[in-house]
Amino acid sequence: MNNKISKDEKIFVAGANGMAGSAICRSLLKKGYGLKDNDGKLLTPSRNDLNLLCYESVINWFKKNEPSVVIIAAAKVGGIYANLKYPADFLIENIKIQTNIIEACWKTNVKRILFLGSSCIYPKDITCPIEEEFLLSGPLEKTNEPYAIAKIAGIKLCEALSKQYNLDAISLMPTNLYGPGDNYNSDNSHVMAAMIKRFSEAKRISSEYVTCWGSGNPLREFLYVDDLGDAVVFALEKWDPKSKNAPSDKQGNPLFYLNVGTGKDIRIKELAKKIAEFCEYSGKIYWDSTKPDGTFRKILDVNKIKELGWQPKIGLDEG
Repeated sequence: MNNKISKDEKIFVAGANGMAGSAICRSLLKKGYGLKDNDGKLLTPSRNDLNLLCYESVINWFKKNEPSVVIIAAAKVGGIYANLKYPADFLIENIKIQTNIIEACWKTNVKRILFLGSSCIYPKDITCPIEEEFLLSGPLEKTNEPYAIAKIAGIKLCEALSKQYNLDAISLMPTNLYGPGDNYNSDNSHVMAAMIKRFSEAKRISSEYVTCWGSGNPLREFLYVDDLGDAVVFALEKWDPKSKNAPSDKQGNPLFYLNVGTGKDIRIKELAKKIAEFCEYSGKIYWDSTKPDGTFRKILDVNKIKELGWQPKIGLDEG
């Protein structure tokens, strides 16, 4: 199968400084993309160089720099606390960022676009493992609804432009990510980073106990971020939704978005014990059941991307 992108592309990674974006850059460079020796270029402008919230700024930057491939990993992200406290910010900023970039791609005839969604796009009460076709089949989890709605809008905009104007736009839905560059802010970190910080801090100050949010009973799937980086490069190279062998829904229609994960999950209580062991913390763990659990179980069906030939490589203990 021939690659759909070449080593001499000018690749714009929006959100290159974030956890996902920096992992994508590592994977691109590892595969020989963005290297001067191959006549390639990796475009990773800072916020000072490019204001993604302003369409005029974005379209002018696109006309000047002429990227041929665009990866959208830029987003306002956060955990349950941040989503509950700043719902308007999550909706407005994420819709602006992704719409500005996607429209600029369309207006400047970008060759390929990959948009990063999130597993939180799927309904709250859904059969696991979660198939791509379950999108929009029920109500969303309230604790991250604003972020999910914005991401759904991005996926559907890519799909609509692909259908109406033949824009080559694909989307990937990663499960919960962790790894280098994660956000350890106490107010808006996700569960893995929050626990690593909490247990390492408890070890440092010799605390007798650690309090964690919720009951600890929900199950979650985790993907090491460099595996996502490799999945992004793989999808850009190999996946054409309109080819006859591409993944499709049960009616045989093309799918323009695919899940990315491990297909394995772990109970939050077990994750807490595992992190405590890695941090060499031997105190007690208390669960604050007055705090929300979020969705009880959320594991993705990743058979479709695996059928294309991609597999995760880094297990939870190694990660």
